[in-house]
Amino acid sequence: MLIDRTMPLATAPLGTALTVTHASERGPRKYNADAFAQHRRTFVVADGVGDSASAAEAAWAAARAAALLADPVTAILAAHDALQVHAGDAVIVVATARPGGGFDVAWAGDSRAYASNGSDLVQLTTDHTVAEYFRERGIKAEPRMEHVVTNTVRHATPDNIGRATTRAPRLALVSDGVYGPLGHNGIEAIMSGHASAERLVRAALYARGTDNATALVVS
Repeated sequence: MLIDRTMPLATAPLGTALTVTHASERGPRKYNADAFAQHRRTFVVADGVGDSASAAEAAWAAARAAALLADPVTAILAAHDALQVHAGDAVIVVATARPGGGFDVAWAGDSRAYASNGSDLVQLTTDHTVAEYFRERGIKAEPRMEHVVTNTVRHATPDNIGRATTRAPRLALVSDGVYGPLGHNGIEAIMSGHASAERLVRAALYARGTDNATALVVS
């Protein structure tokens, strides 16, 4: 199902130059199993499942494969195919800049996309986790369920990939190592000012984040 998270904002047409920043830090983990990629007007953040070399390899393979496609759903399916020769798995969020302005977004797992108009922040994605599954059915979820994903790149199909669209001029793709420590309000504050991926990642680690932290900001 396509989620339309539109905001009453001016948009940047295809010919307009985009400003892109990205940052990724290992944090206290042994490996940095997060990855990001950009090619033309496609942007990707992937988060490997686990703290291992195979998780890191899977994230980078998925991100690189997805970045080559101009449609976010097709990009995730390409990432799925790329992982067939890798042992690990990853979650992923992909955004592509639309010709008329704004972005199309697709995801598998719990990496997120946020849209900003310079003041308000909207979460575009819905986590593919056990906790979210229970919440949607009115059942209270325990904190540990937030980290149990119900979809990944390896299990992605055309039917279970999440989809959203926005006309917002500013977009942030982040791993859970960013939105976990910062929360909605923390991300909103940074995106409302001099928004950059480095500021998001540094703030997440300063807030005592315990995971890899990766962000990609497009405006």
